[in-house]
Amino acid sequence: MIKVENIVKSFDGTTVLDHISADLRDGEVNMIIGQSGSGKTVMMKSIIGLHTIDSGRIEYDSRNLPDMSEKEVRLLRREVGMLFQGAALFDSLTVLENVMYPLEMFSDMSQNEMRKRAVFCPERVNMPERAFNLMPSEISGGMQKRVAIARAISMNPKYLFCDEPNSGLDPKTSLVIDQLIQDITKEYNICTIVNSHDMNSIMEIGDNIIFLKNGKKEWQGSRFQIFDADSESLNDFVFASQLYKKVKAAHADLANKH
Repeated sequence: MIKVENIVKSFDGTTVLDHISADLRDGEVNMIIGQSGSGKTVMMKSIIGLHTIDSGRIEYDSRNLPDMSEKEVRLLRREVGMLFQGAALFDSLTVLENVMYPLEMFSDMSQNEMRKRAVFCPERVNMPERAFNLMPSEISGGMQKRVAIARAISMNPKYLFCDEPNSGLDPKTSLVIDQLIQDITKEYNICTIVNSHDMNSIMEIGDNIIFLKNGKKEWQGSRFQIFDADSESLNDFVFASQLYKKVKAAHADLANKH
């Protein structure tokens, strides 16, 4: 579990994260949501350690990130997987070589062990074996995201960060990627943190949702609780479209009948 306590982050005198606290739980898809400028990207980068917070605590299973030495941070990095917004695959490496890259950089495995692990991970995300030796430019955007997920879990991480995982994907492929993230999270009991503004993802896989507004935590709950949230800002954000307004109204009608 990652426990965030009272974190504050400012840039040039402007407070971007204002005393935010939240528990990010193992085996759950923890989503950070909010409008552009709400602070969700800064929050994720602060939790990862890409931004140094002004004050507060970021505990990885009781280990406070701001107090860690460089050596301890390097060891922690081995426990972290990262799925970047644009997949961020190496153009000059094949699918299999992309997945092997973290293993070659950070693991103590033998070449044979690395190859077995590198083959297992794409298979786990349902990549066809014929694609293993292809270059990223030779596969679709959805397949590139699968490779990125395979690479992110190659080190068997305890913590998985996903930055806008469905960016640039069509709705059907987005659902497949969401399901993969959820399945892997629960199968390996990973603490998964997703930064997203995709309403479909929020309603599909949001086990633990943190809604930010103007750098403050406005609401926290599950995708099931979101229908009954009394936060006007959250409702305006989540149920902005006519479709989701109708979904919320239908939910309210059903609840009243019972």
